[in-house]
Amino acid sequence: MTTNQDIRTDEPRQRHRRDGGDRYLVLRNVLNIIFMLGALAGVLVYFYGDQDAGTVVILVSMVFKIVECVFRFMK
Repeated sequence: MTTNQDIRTDEPRQRHRRDGGDRYLVLRNVLNIIFMLGALAGVLVYFYGDQDAGTVVILVSMVFKIVECVFRFMK
């Protein structure tokens, strides 16, 4: 006599992992931190100082984000 029982293991499910990991992870994290700090500084300069200078600071920080995206798509 057979029963329909759930077959479960005690092993936790593994999330999607790439073999070898992300070799640019530390660099990407540093670039993201620079972007976030730059964007925050740019917003503060924009609202509490010169709007043109704030815009330039935000655009320069966006360059760091674009570089981070390039590293994300490189494998």
